[in-house]
Amino acid sequence: MPSFGADMDDGVLVQWRMEPGQAVRRGEVVAVVETQKGAIDVEVWQDGTAARLVAQPGQRLPVGDVLAVLASPDEAWQGVAARAAEAAAAPGPPRPAAAPTPVSAPVPAPAPALAAAPARVSPAARKRAAELGLDLGKLVPAQPGAPISLADVERAAAAAAPVDAAAAMRAAIAAAMTRSKREIPHYYLGCELSVEAAHRWLEDFNAQRPITERVLFAALALRAVALALREAPALNGRFQAGRFEPAPAIHLGVVTALRGGGLVVPTVHDADRLALPQLMAALREVLSRARGGRLRSSDLADSTITVSNLGDLGVDTVYGVIYPPQVALVGLGRVQRRPVVREDGIIAAERTLNVTLSADHRASDALAGAGFLAALRERLAHPETTP
Repeated sequence: MPSFGADMDDGVLVQWRMEPGQAVRRGEVVAVVETQKGAIDVEVWQDGTAARLVAQPGQRLPVGDVLAVLASPDEAWQGVAARAAEAAAAPGPPRPAAAPTPVSAPVPAPAPALAAAPARVSPAARKRAAELGLDLGKLVPAQPGAPISLADVERAAAAAAPVDAAAAMRAAIAAAMTRSKREIPHYYLGCELSVEAAHRWLEDFNAQRPITERVLFAALALRAVALALREAPALNGRFQAGRFEPAPAIHLGVVTALRGGGLVVPTVHDADRLALPQLMAALREVLSRARGGRLRSSDLADSTITVSNLGDLGVDTVYGVIYPPQVALVGLGRVQRRPVVREDGIIAAERTLNVTLSADHRASDALAGAGFLAALRERLAHPETTP
């Protein structure tokens, strides 16, 4: 079961899109998994042949459990499947032998085999099960041998109840953000950047393109963030196992609000290597999948820093909470005209943008953060270097 973020503990396999003996290629969707973020298309990460489907549709599995066994292109999948089945059927490690019975202690004769007795049920549990319409014969006590209690009935009822997707997503977000505030020593920096030159350049850039291929300022801003991160590698990566691990690539997670409520953070991969029109296309595609409930596992698995842009909602300044195990979040507010004193002393009304940085003090300090903001200022002041 792949992980789609720090707020995911488990998932439910909904559907297989491959069968034993089927050849699959890297990037092909092979399964659908239901999480708090909705149904996610799971892609395979290498070429091969499906040898054995371990998990069954409807099964809930923790992150890291095996979903399927894949044979490499040079292996016979039948042999791989047979070995996987044998390994699954193999008994676990032997239990320690019981202490020998003292000679003086009488050993009772084994009782004749009897049909399993019905489980004992407390009166309160029996009454509650009748109210809920639960079959007592299908309930299992929390402790083997103990009577079925009222708590066992309530637990079974909760498992059978329909899942409130919005509540589940909010709970997942709450868990991740609580972890962030508990574990990450945040520091915050912010500045107001002039984006007048960027907007004028973008207007000229779009004037030469068909309407369907024009670029939004959000894409230009993301490209500038990605390029500025090249000069601030301490902000791009993950803090895991007690140390910071810089990322070899820049994958921007973009905070996205869903129409039905809740948030997801799909990823724009290799954002610093994409030309501006390519980045715009990638952004449009991933946001379309997120809002249409068609996200893929690769959309959620490997972002290295998060960008939260609330400018379209009229927010002036964003003070973000880092999404663990990442070490930084960039906040973008709305673009608005403000009085600006130019270098020649002239006061003019220019479009400006409030940018904030939330960063993990375990991985970087304010000097690195200030260097990133300075690099971002330079990129937006000279947008002709951004495409």
